Amino acid sequence: MLAEVLVPFVRDFAGGGKGTVETLVGDASTRRYHRVHLAGGSPPSAVVMELPDEPLKSDEASSPGLGPPELPFLNIQRYLAGGGYPVPRVFRFDPQLGLVGLEDLGDRTFEAAVKGASDSERARFYCAAIEQIVALQELGKARPDSGCVAFSRRFDETLLRWELAHFKEWYLEAERGVQLEGAEAAVLETAFDWIARQLAAAPTTLVHRDFQSRNLMVVGDGSVPDLKVIDFQDALLGTRAYDLVALLRDSYVVLAPAEVDALVGHFIARAGVEDQAGFRRLFVLQTLQRKLKDTGRFVFIDRVRKNPSFLRWIPASIGYVREALAVAPDELGALRDLLGRRVPELAS
Repeated sequence: MLAEVLVPFVRDFAGGGKGTVETLVGDASTRRYHRVHLAGGSPPSAVVMELPDEPLKSDEASSPGLGPPELPFLNIQRYLAGGGYPVPRVFRFDPQLGLVGLEDLGDRTFEAAVKGASDSERARFYCAAIEQIVALQELGKARPDSGCVAFSRRFDETLLRWELAHFKEWYLEAERGVQLEGAEAAVLETAFDWIARQLAAAPTTLVHRDFQSRNLMVVGDGSVPDLKVIDFQDALLGTRAYDLVALLRDSYVVLAPAEVDALVGHFIARAGVEDQAGFRRLFVLQTLQRKLKDTGRFVFIDRVRKNPSFLRWIPASIGYVREALAVAPDELGALRDLLGRRVPELAS
């Protein structure tokens, strides 16, 4: 039944004859992806994004400005592609079927390219990825667009604080059975409030929000790190360090501390960051916020969405939190002591 719908959908823009459908491995989203191969098609294959039921009436839709509801994916893709940013082409969207036809970028992810790579090859790929972070920030600065939904939302204190609450609700309480009361609860809440205030007060730039190794595709023959960026529908305004944290503190690829330090330095030089010490402090605070959230989110995905596959990435996230706490500002000393007592893996 799936092929009976997807093949004609793709044939409408690609032509061709007989087709086959391959359902791709999913992730934590509610969307599903399929690759459709068409004999004699142009292109010969395409990826079809299958959206939840009635996507224009769900949280998949948004209304930037006063226009009608539109999928953030399509809205942001149009903005990025119009600015020359390397994202997949959109061939067709059918709101009744809930299908989006996309350029097929192949199966080689950044994660696959860097795992097992030599030190020099891995550095080349990470430098190429950093170029795309810088390019995104420069695009957002040069071409702000009120018609793009990404510019209408930001990591404000409320959103940052909501994400941090994931760690308490889902990891501490649900997964570890840790119930904080009295003074301990106050320490956690005060520290989380402080982190959210610090990050919300930092200057903002356009960020992808999940710029990690599974959302970068290596295209071409792979001899050079030619990258295209996917899964950008949640883009918004955030700190200059956000996407760099997502890349270098990726739960799926753990880098040595010396590599991270060198790559942060490379970003500072490439992006022209003037206050280097201030940026490195921001990188630490953003690491804490992002990886505390991720730790709780992975449990949420297991308990609520019934997908336990992300639980295995919790140790990497915990490790990043531990490293960041060890060098965090003095204002977080009480949080470091509390989490070290309550979660032994976080003890320095």
